[in-house]
Amino acid sequence: MNLFHQAKYCLDLVEVEAKLESTHRLVRDWREGHVGSNSSDEPEPEPAGPVGRPERPELVDARRLPRRTLASEEGRAALIHAVAHIEFNAINLALDAVYRFRGLPADYYGDWLRVADEEARHFALLQERLHDFGHEYGDFPAHNGLWDMAVRTAHDPLHRMALVPRVLEARGLDVSPGMIQRFRDAGDGQTADILEIILAEEVGHVAIGTRWYHHHCHQRGLAPQETFFSLIDTYLDGNVRGPFHREARLRAGFSEEELALLESASGR
Repeated sequence: MNLFHQAKYCLDLVEVEAKLESTHRLVRDWREGHVGSNSSDEPEPEPAGPVGRPERPELVDARRLPRRTLASEEGRAALIHAVAHIEFNAINLALDAVYRFRGLPADYYGDWLRVADEEARHFALLQERLHDFGHEYGDFPAHNGLWDMAVRTAHDPLHRMALVPRVLEARGLDVSPGMIQRFRDAGDGQTADILEIILAEEVGHVAIGTRWYHHHCHQRGLAPQETFFSLIDTYLDGNVRGPFHREARLRAGFSEEELALLESASGR
């Protein structure tokens, strides 16, 4: 089986359970040597655009999403749903990183398949927790910011590695500890425990982004730090949000100097 064909198949799946099951199967097949990454007989990747997802949730501008309070079960369910939506998008992001960028070392594809596998497991944990609250994925509106950036960076794997794992997904490292504490304060230790698992593994996902960002910089003779901040200027008008979870970001491959510059740029 061809890796790129199989990754595209998983990407295009609309039904949630089918996407989860097929993603796990693809990862198993890769690890068992049943899938190869020879792209010579595969067509060029299709232009980035809408990806396989169910009709719900309704996608709205992030500014239209209500502020979520954890004082009620409905508020807790809404926040769990928001995180589940991020994880669902992250499955597609990892699969697209496999499908779209060709001619890279086998370790690259193994890394991003591992990410897809773990993101699918994260989503399943959150979906099961949503069921405890009497809700399904799709019951609350959501935004599409992560996938929008994937589309914008589809032309260049260096840009993708810089902007998606090292900016947008790294932001999850910063906000997760506070979210975990909010759930614990609300008496919801079960959800907090799930978020602890996700945070620990997301550090590794951002580290994978850092690894392959540096790989592409080295191949092109670019200075990683200067290039990173230049891309933030280009794509985000230099806007970064703090405060930052320094320990998690250091473990994910950020340098002390990078963090100092990020803190200066964010004003925090």
